Amino acid sequence: MEQKFCQSCGMPLTQELLGTNADGSKNEEYCIYCYKDGKFLQDFTMEQMIEHCAQFVGDFNKGLPQPITREEYIGMMKTYFPQLKRWRKELTLPGDASVPVNPALAGVKELIAKMADTLPIVYISSVDHEGFPWTKAMLSPRVREGIKTFYLTTNTFSLRVAHYKSNPKASLYFCDAEGFKGMLLRGTMSVLTDAASKEMIWRDGDEEYYPGGVTDPNYCVLKFTATDGRFYSDYYPRSFIIE
Repeated sequence: MEQKFCQSCGMPLTQELLGTNADGSKNEEYCIYCYKDGKFLQDFTMEQMIEHCAQFVGDFNKGLPQPITREEYIGMMKTYFPQLKRWRKELTLPGDASVPVNPALAGVKELIAKMADTLPIVYISSVDHEGFPWTKAMLSPRVREGIKTFYLTTNTFSLRVAHYKSNPKASLYFCDAEGFKGMLLRGTMSVLTDAASKEMIWRDGDEEYYPGGVTDPNYCVLKFTATDGRFYSDYYPRSFIIE
């Protein structure tokens, strides 16, 4: 049987440790120490919950061949906790007036936009017919619509396009090496060959790659639509959903 973990504090869940809903029934996602009668017992931020749990590092170490320190435990939880349901918050789109529902995600939208607009390279991934990921460095998106839709240019007859036509699942990864920041966006990739899309992102000088100009049959547009993502900044990962 698959081991389940509390989606608030991360402890292993057993039937005896399940929290309770407002009607008294067992809650399958949270433990009794975090959730009772349909309410969380602590009004914590994620950081406060990590600090709270760190006092039990001695119990965590039981059975481990190599015990870890409190500081090591906190470092591990800063990576683990953002994946738990209670702390996995959403960044809502569309519209520039939209704000994150979780203050911990403040600035994510601006960071994605800045990385997409200033970094010269983006890494794109596709999935081949055997289910293996393929990653390639490409010039950054030519056009973007907020942080949900990105347009790139590539060769119509490339292996990448063949992958996306077979399986549209894709990802974009922006990396700021100097600032030690990384931004992963997951979503789907569409291959566009219509005249309007090709003209939209065409730039002077593209004739070097596509001698036939904007109508060159080997010139097409990749349209990436993001659904969710994860970013790493200041030694701290965060996950988010884009609506």
